Amino acid sequence: MTDPTIPTAPTSPTGLPGGVGGVGPRPGHQPLFLGGEYAHGTGPERYEVISPATGEPVGSLTLPSAADLDRAVAAAHTAQRAWAGVNVWERAAVCHRIADELDRRREELVLLQTLEQGKPLAESTADVTEAAQLFRLHAEDAVRLTGETLLSRDNTKRMFTFHRPVGTWGVITPWNFPLLMFAEFAAPGLATGNALVVKPSAHTPLTVLRAMEALTAAGLPKGLVSVLPGAGDFGEALVRHPGIHAIGFIGSSATGARIQAAAGLKRTLMECSGNGPLVVLADADVAAAAKAAVAGAYPCAGQVCCATERVVVHADVHDEFVAAVLGEAERVVLGDPLDAKTLLGPLNNEAVARKMDRHVADARERGARVLLGGRRRAGMPTDLYYEFTVVDAVPEDSLLAKEESFGPVVPVITGRDEDDLLRIANDDALGLQGAVFTRSMTSAYRFMEEMAVGQVIVNETNNWWDINMPFGGAGGRATGWGRIGGKNSLLDMTDLRTGVISL
Repeated sequence: MTDPTIPTAPTSPTGLPGGVGGVGPRPGHQPLFLGGEYAHGTGPERYEVISPATGEPVGSLTLPSAADLDRAVAAAHTAQRAWAGVNVWERAAVCHRIADELDRRREELVLLQTLEQGKPLAESTADVTEAAQLFRLHAEDAVRLTGETLLSRDNTKRMFTFHRPVGTWGVITPWNFPLLMFAEFAAPGLATGNALVVKPSAHTPLTVLRAMEALTAAGLPKGLVSVLPGAGDFGEALVRHPGIHAIGFIGSSATGARIQAAAGLKRTLMECSGNGPLVVLADADVAAAAKAAVAGAYPCAGQVCCATERVVVHADVHDEFVAAVLGEAERVVLGDPLDAKTLLGPLNNEAVARKMDRHVADARERGARVLLGGRRRAGMPTDLYYEFTVVDAVPEDSLLAKEESFGPVVPVITGRDEDDLLRIANDDALGLQGAVFTRSMTSAYRFMEEMAVGQVIVNETNNWWDINMPFGGAGGRATGWGRIGGKNSLLDMTDLRTGVISL
């Protein structure tokens, strides 16, 4: 949340051919971005993007065909061969210009993302700002991506390592952070000499499509990036396409497993589902822990892979913690995401809303106590406005505990002692990011080393994130592999090559 600027009105039309004239809610036909230019899809299916906040159309597009995918991959191959030979300082300069162009278009991108995704304006502002920052960060990372000289046992040999781009990446991104997660792959990928064919979610394709104006204005070579929104079958076609060398994916573990099966031996960079936890030890600052639990549950309506999905609380501080959570929850305003007072907007789509309904109902049936919310709010423009929810006495075998709910909920599970808290925290198939509240450095280090997640945040919200931190799942869990963030993205999106010279 680096910039408090909140746009309050649509900007002027941008003149996209056949697209949404401005960034307001008028319907229109939004083209694909194919081979370096806007073009209509040639597939048989038309898709309409509906705002979860208003229920009104935001834009529409004809989904791409197999022929469109072939054209995009062919264009990517041609462009990538030349781009890989461009001096890294020149590639970095293009990435810096992309960041500048995104900043210039920030207001329209913020409003368009809020309309199609449903998150409040302040959150969309942070997303667009951080997307630009990612291009700057990875431009600087790329010019410092060095190899090393290795010592050989053979005195006549000299060995060294260096990095080369993998080639053409097929990238599949979800609907919760449309532009930011596009940038998480595009920035390091372009900085290191790769090309990308990107499939954003059909729920939220418009912001990324509009953002391609920024990449074009920055001088990105034609054909280096294509954006082809589509459904699941198109995603599988992208993964299986023989011209795609590697796959980048952010989304659910179930979809990730299907993508990995289709990818075969292609390189994959996978970031999949998370399920907390946030652990509150007996010596914790309870007020701070409660504030963090709430702050980790409402952004993006809880539709965040590292949201407060489970809270595991020591029995000695349980009552104090729950009371503090209920107090903090009073400030979470559910409403119109275009209203600056709103903290909690609607869920993005009916499927995730039904999942929340099912998880809360299952918890009730198993004896949990719904202390706040637990239902969709009546009288709103759509049926996707879910009330901020606090559930106590959540059974360990309930859906709320075992699955990623992806909604604005704080599920509270109670543990007896530190060992029990750690056991509950690790009793889950998903190991993305966790948090622990404690005043003991001994306990903090124990949880950092023994909690089966990729990142452990001490005394901070479960969804804390920095663009320069390596982010990804723990080994042996259904959360993928590889790391997004900082130089780690560049390492995962390049091949490490070794050169040997015989003297």
